[in-house]
Amino acid sequence: MTDITLVQGDITRESADAIVNAANSSLLGGVGVDGAIHRHGGPAILAECRRLRAGHFGKGLPTGRAVATTAGELDARWVIHTVGPVHSATEDRSALLASCYRESLRVADELGARTVAFPAISTGVYHWPLDDAARIAVETVRTTGTSVTEVRFVLFDDRAYEVFAARVG
Repeated sequence: MTDITLVQGDITRESADAIVNAANSSLLGGVGVDGAIHRHGGPAILAECRRLRAGHFGKGLPTGRAVATTAGELDARWVIHTVGPVHSATEDRSALLASCYRESLRVADELGARTVAFPAISTGVYHWPLDDAARIAVETVRTTGTSVTEVRFVLFDDRAYEVFAARVG
């Protein structure tokens, strides 16, 4: 059984086997969580992302998929990069958001990670409504078979923490 815990704070300050990055498809850094992970993790993360782009992910990482790199200077062994969907009022992309969590857990299992810290994927610049994102995240983690023993949702502010807390129960 996977324990779900909540933390309010900065995901780059977490200690875990793997930290999940809400990446953009380029894997080369960006804003929000993605930019913070690249800044705090240092150049080793970007170097591995560039190698991934030069190889199998030449066109970028597809939405809903996940891939791991070193964690560089972060207090983790790996960063698992996943690309969340941009929210759409006219198209249901919830399966892609759920896939981000499932695929990240699959990669964590392949790595042997037991503790994984997730941000609230797609709730920043991709504008996914927080309550719906929390519902999808918590339901997906609860229903995905994994060897991960702790999933930690690291939430940046009071509102996100409260919304996730209502879902976790």
